[in-house]
Amino acid sequence: MKSARLAHPYRITAGNKFRLRDLDPGATTGLPSKKKAEDLLAEGIRRMAALQERLYAQHQWSLLLVFQAMDAAGKDGAIDHVMSGVNPQGCDVHSFKAPSAEELDHDFLWRCLRHLPERGRIGIFNRSYYEETLVVRVHPELLEKQRLPAALVTKKIWRERFEDIRTFERHLARSGTVILKFFLNVSRAEQRRRFLERLEETDKNWKFSAADIVERRHWPAYMEAYEEMIRHTATPHAPWFVVPADHKWYTRLVVAEAIIEALEGLALQFPTVPPEEQARLATARHELRQEKR
Repeated sequence: MKSARLAHPYRITAGNKFRLRDLDPGATTGLPSKKKAEDLLAEGIRRMAALQERLYAQHQWSLLLVFQAMDAAGKDGAIDHVMSGVNPQGCDVHSFKAPSAEELDHDFLWRCLRHLPERGRIGIFNRSYYEETLVVRVHPELLEKQRLPAALVTKKIWRERFEDIRTFERHLARSGTVILKFFLNVSRAEQRRRFLERLEETDKNWKFSAADIVERRHWPAYMEAYEEMIRHTATPHAPWFVVPADHKWYTRLVVAEAIIEALEGLALQFPTVPPEEQARLATARHELRQEKR
């Protein structure tokens, strides 16, 4: 993929000094135009399809993509466009809404753990276990529904959950799962524009929920929660990519670049057929060629 390697400026591998306000949601660094971005994305999708075929055939690594964002930041569109060339047989998308009664009866990682990608496959989480440090933190009443023993619900609970997540992701990385986490960083002004578009265009009304406005009122609390989350869970083996999201065409290219770079780093190869199997293949080839048409 011949481009400026846009993923690098947005990769966070250690969050001690991370400040969300230092990043511009409207940035399009390194790209002269939307048309150029779309051309590069099309090229990247073709490259990704070839890499995914090797990932599936080699059957050793798996790839987990985690998407988190405020409403209307473009998660669905990014997943749809970036993964459009990937073989659906090797890719699974899971969207995590409000937890069910069964899910609330387990630890907060349980429902996501059940959907981790198998070796050779790509798993995509549209929202994830990180909701437990975001929406649950902004709305503490949700924590009460989790039926945790009172002695465990202390002021340290969020740092404890960060620690649990870091340990969980380290375990996955040591087991052959490559983890890429994307926070689509949309501005409050752009979210407002997209909400109004959904309200004013009849064919987009279905995308809007009254709950979206309720959550928007908590914008400062969410930004603080996101910043804390990234600070405490960005690691070299499970980096965060804080992607500018005011321009969807730019967002999609940055996400694609990050995925391609990660897959290329695995040096994926098709399995080598052993000599005895090559002999059987030669026999089969000979038999097929001898058949009468």
